Formats: sequence, structure tokens, C-alpha cells
Amino acid sequence: MDWTLPELVLMLAFAHCLCDFPLQSDKMAIGKCPGCGQVGVAWGYWMASHCGTHALAVALITGMPWLGAAEFAAHFLIDLLKCRKLINLATDQSLHLLCKVTWAICSQALIP
Repeated sequence: MDWTLPELVLMLAFAHCLCDFPLQSDKMAIGKCPGCGQVGVAWGYWMASHCGTHALAVALITGMPWLGAAEFAAHFLIDLLKCRKLINLATDQSLHLLCKVTWAICSQALIP
């Protein structure tokens, strides 16, 4: 799709809100943190599932699967920092949105 940079940033931000809140269950939000004590599924599976949802959204919106892969890695790292209480929710969300701006700029710069 041919979106302007501001439109692309908005679409990525909207997708982030969808993936980080309604599509992330309470069980996933707790289970994705190492040492959380969730029974049944190891934390890495919860984290990978959550980050994969974000990665898919970025890849679909930008049309660039490698940006989805970058989102997966960045989201994993940021959420792990939050799980370890090295950053708070406000910093977590700010870093996620900064990533979305970065992906939008990258996707616009790489369009032939």
C-alpha cells in the first residue's frame, strides 16, 4: 500500500496497540517473563508468540518481512527489560513506538 510516512507510523502504532493490549492475554503478559512460575508453557514460548504477533503486523503493514524480523528482536529485548524491571511501562511503550517510527522510515527509504 502507498502510505505517506505519517500514515505508516499511525498504522504501525495502531497495530502495536492492538497486539500489545487486546491480543495479549493476561496469561501471556505474565507468562512471557522468565521466572514467572506459569505452569504448562515455558516463558520463551509466550514471549515468542507475543513478539511474533507484533512481527507479523509490521511485516504485513510495511510489506517487508525483514522489518518484521527486526520488530521481533526489538520487541523481545524491550519486553525482557521490562520483565526484569530494568525499565517501566512508560519507557517500554516509548521504545516500542520509537521502533515503529524507525520501521516506517526504513520502509519508506527502501521503496524503489
